Amino acid sequence: MAGFAQTLLNRLRGKPTHVRRLDAAGGGRRAVGMASFGNINAEMSAAGMVAQRAAHQYANEPNVANGVNNKVVATIGTGPRATPKHPDKAIRDQLTADFDRWSEDCDAEGRTNLAGILTTAVREQQVAGEAFILIEDEGLRVLPADQCDRSMTRNLDNGETDVQGVRFDAAGGRLGYSIHPTKDQFGAWAAPVFVPADQVLHLAETIAPGQVRGLSALASIVLSAGEFAKLKDALLMQASVAAMFAGFITDENDISGGDDPWIGEEHPSLEPGTLVRLRGGQKVVFANPQAANDTGTFMKANLHALASGLGVPTHLLDNDLSGANYSSLRAGLIPFRARIEAYQYSVLVPQVLRPIWQHFVRLQVLNGNLAPEEFAPACAVEWIMPRHAQVDPAKDVEAVREMIAAGLMSRRQAVAELGWSVEDLDTEIAADREREAGLGLSFSAPEVK
Repeated sequence: MAGFAQTLLNRLRGKPTHVRRLDAAGGGRRAVGMASFGNINAEMSAAGMVAQRAAHQYANEPNVANGVNNKVVATIGTGPRATPKHPDKAIRDQLTADFDRWSEDCDAEGRTNLAGILTTAVREQQVAGEAFILIEDEGLRVLPADQCDRSMTRNLDNGETDVQGVRFDAAGGRLGYSIHPTKDQFGAWAAPVFVPADQVLHLAETIAPGQVRGLSALASIVLSAGEFAKLKDALLMQASVAAMFAGFITDENDISGGDDPWIGEEHPSLEPGTLVRLRGGQKVVFANPQAANDTGTFMKANLHALASGLGVPTHLLDNDLSGANYSSLRAGLIPFRARIEAYQYSVLVPQVLRPIWQHFVRLQVLNGNLAPEEFAPACAVEWIMPRHAQVDPAKDVEAVREMIAAGLMSRRQAVAELGWSVEDLDTEIAADREREAGLGLSFSAPEVK
């Protein structure tokens, strides 16, 4: 009854009857200096600066570059393999053979193949936050993220909207992109042109609903990585100075009154074996901060934080396996590979690989290699990613054998994960067996017990 009376009294006095208890939304000492995150696309307007700083860290900080490169290799490897799902075996085989040939020559610049294009795009997406792949008559071309004009944000008269270089219709569907075609003689981008959405593949991992442009995977660590680089430089300088075996000569009877003791001589620098003359009454004192005593532990903790922010195990950042064993390596790689697989099938496949396959099938129809009515069934495809290198290959092979024997995996899947076509592999094996039999040789693998 007392509680009800107190509530009624509070209402009569105009006091709130309920006090908010969400500490994370409150003020006070613990909230001093704590920032808040606003609308996702408003925040993404600063993603260009983040991308530039991340690119600097990737180009200059070896641990960051190593982590990004290992992440890209784990994602792409030798390249994913397309397995057509057309119901007609003859058409499946033809699509597989034609795609293998096309993927080797699909680079518009003629410098790499599909795996190389994907590697470049994923690396750009990790560092800059996003990558654009332009579909041209000559093939595929990877564009840097800043080639899509971030400043293009406006409402159009017909209900369409440009948001940071991406155009949407009134229903929210993507219509196209404002792309700078080239740079002028002064290094500035030329005026952007509108490119329809079916000619541009936009690779970006979103962190919030409604997000239009991408954010660098280094965003959470780019400032820490910069401070870490400064710390390493300072420690290298400290070690360099400590390695200088130099002597200092003082004259306690010197009453020169501060005259320069090096009159007529070149001022000496601190180098090994140097003997430096000091003025009377002067001595050299080197700073020895106490924090330096725990430098090793502090640097290791920073490396762990950088690895966590990038989403890789620490040894993929610093190549340090001194404290690792089979169990710890496997435990660290399992969640990392799960994240890579989630990225492959929820980002890379729908945003890039599936549209690339549809573009290839469309070319097959236009070139007369495929009947128009076969377009829809030919678009059905399964993408199989390269198998990760295993800590213990023998155990992995045995596990694959057991999965195939139990009907949990097909040979086609197992072979595709190794980067081969099962048809090509079987043809090669049959040819090897025939040649061996003709020569009276036998190289059969021993039975696994």
